[in-house]
Amino acid sequence: MASLRMQSGIGSLVCLVLVGLTVLSGSGQQEFTNNFKYNNGQSIQPVYEGWSRTSDGYLMHFGYLNRNYEQRPSIAVGPNNRFEPGDPDRGQPTYFYNRTHRNLFTVAVPRDFGATTELVWTIAVNGKTERAVGWLQPDWEIDPAGGASGGGNTSEEYVSNRPPSVTVAAVSGARVGQAVTLSATASDDGLPKPRARGAVTVGQETPPTLVGPTDSPVNVPSIVSRETPPGATRPRGSNEAPPTNLSVRWMIWRGPAEARFAPASSLATSSQVTTQATFTVPGEYVVRAVASDTFLAHTSQVTVVVTR
Repeated sequence: MASLRMQSGIGSLVCLVLVGLTVLSGSGQQEFTNNFKYNNGQSIQPVYEGWSRTSDGYLMHFGYLNRNYEQRPSIAVGPNNRFEPGDPDRGQPTYFYNRTHRNLFTVAVPRDFGATTELVWTIAVNGKTERAVGWLQPDWEIDPAGGASGGGNTSEEYVSNRPPSVTVAAVSGARVGQAVTLSATASDDGLPKPRARGAVTVGQETPPTLVGPTDSPVNVPSIVSRETPPGATRPRGSNEAPPTNLSVRWMIWRGPAEARFAPASSLATSSQVTTQATFTVPGEYVVRAVASDTFLAHTSQVTVVVTR
């Protein structure tokens, strides 16, 4: 019987291989349409990361996925970018960078929030509406520092580490097309200790390599070089340990359009970290500085009014 089952299994495998060869030889290399990388026109998926405890309540952690590889929408707080129930403005971003951004901000809720009460973040763009629904599901309790990936880390460096501090100085006189200096004061406890960096890796910025079918959409990207998005750092191939783990990166949190930061991210080799920001559209912006020691992060932000 075992021999018969083995022969039957081999026969089925041969049939599958033959069918696969027939499909490949008849239609050539193809890609499923849900694997296409789109420049624009796609949705933004808000993401509920989980919750953590505080002394007087809970923090609910959120991030997002912008499915567009080029389009970076600005969506004001309101019907198309809202929390519910209650105040629609819970400090969420209104400017959305490309691709995935994890554990970006938290919403504080009181101790009596309720185990089954839902907090919903809704984003509508390009005719598509997506929601993230959060509640205090026991299985979704996470480490506030590293999310689900940080849970259970008991190393001395991890337990003793404290988050860095960062404060952004006020800015005035910003004008369209003219670089303005943004300055942050940052400090850290020196943990974790700096270690050698790994080899350069290939990330999401790699252009598509598969060939779509003849009826594939035309809205597929020609990937261009853009500044490092928030939450990412350009890998270094050096095997030497950096002088410090503390880095500061800059991002638009709210505003009508993107801005260019030079540099967008840098190591904090001294307490003062600066960048040159250039805005292309007038309006009110919230610029955020994120200080990270690779384990923990802390943010500070400043409002910048840009005129013509």
